[in-house]
Amino acid sequence: MKILVTGTAGFIGSHLAHRLLDRGDDVIGVDNVNDYYDPTLKEARLERLTCKPGFTEVRKDVADRAAMEALFREHKPERVVHLAAQAGVRYSLENPHAYIDANLVGFTNILEGCRHNDVKHLVYASSSSVYGANETMPFSIHDNVDHPLSLYAASKKANELMAHTYSHLYNMPTTGLRFFTVYGPWGRPDMALFIFTKKILAGEPIDVFNHGHHRRDFTYIDDIVEGVIRTLDSVATPNPQWSGEKPDPGTSKAPYRLYNIGSNNPVELSRFIEIIEERVGKKAEKNLLPLQPGDVPATYANVDDLIDDVGYKPSTTVEEGIANFVDWYRDFYKI
Repeated sequence: MKILVTGTAGFIGSHLAHRLLDRGDDVIGVDNVNDYYDPTLKEARLERLTCKPGFTEVRKDVADRAAMEALFREHKPERVVHLAAQAGVRYSLENPHAYIDANLVGFTNILEGCRHNDVKHLVYASSSSVYGANETMPFSIHDNVDHPLSLYAASKKANELMAHTYSHLYNMPTTGLRFFTVYGPWGRPDMALFIFTKKILAGEPIDVFNHGHHRRDFTYIDDIVEGVIRTLDSVATPNPQWSGEKPDPGTSKAPYRLYNIGSNNPVELSRFIEIIEERVGKKAEKNLLPLQPGDVPATYANVDDLIDDVGYKPSTTVEEGIANFVDWYRDFYKI
């Protein structure tokens, strides 16, 4: 197939593009390669893609309406995976307008491109952050999620609502994927694993929020990509059992679906750090701090629907995943 993937200079997007190319798909990769974090890493990810047959690089911003209209007209993708977004919970406290531009305006441009160019399926990145103030564990797509705790989370919840509107109005199949704390080789420098590994190796203290009592459903990148591909290949369909009297948030009468992609095995942050220490071979100097604004104490994914609908459940252990990351980090940065 010809598949448009946005965010191909990003962590998840670059891994996904490799998998799609390896199975024979043509990939149109869109990214503006901004400086939210080190563009050198983004360029290195892209360099590994541009040498592969079937990959077309388009360096544009999804928030650029005219550019997105021209992109869809020219390339006519059959399916779209929209991963480009302004990420980060804490950054959204300082730079709210970045989230409106990328996550709301950008998503509208993608929806319109799909609507007007007969795209057969749109899969897009949501986030475990949408669960916000929810405390019932594990988090289920069938739970109400109307209490986000950050603008980032609110923008992702808004994406789900916008997608449903397009599925309802235009019979356009859309699938939203709520990712749970993705980690692994080629990961983002603003994420805990990258920061901790870098500082422990350098002998610098690490900031440990919530005194290390966070629990996160850390999900390895290969498991995320497998979930994306399986849902991309399983085009969203209406739920014939859906009722407006007892509305199910995770499905619809429209061709609309939501899925959690998480390890289904939350790990306390203090244990996560211990595993890094073991792999790096050095103990961390810890600066214990309180819970930060916008953060949630725990995430834990119910993945029953992912198993039932596409036959997949993430399986990589955190020990294996961290080992792979630390090995990549030492190799990439020559440490």
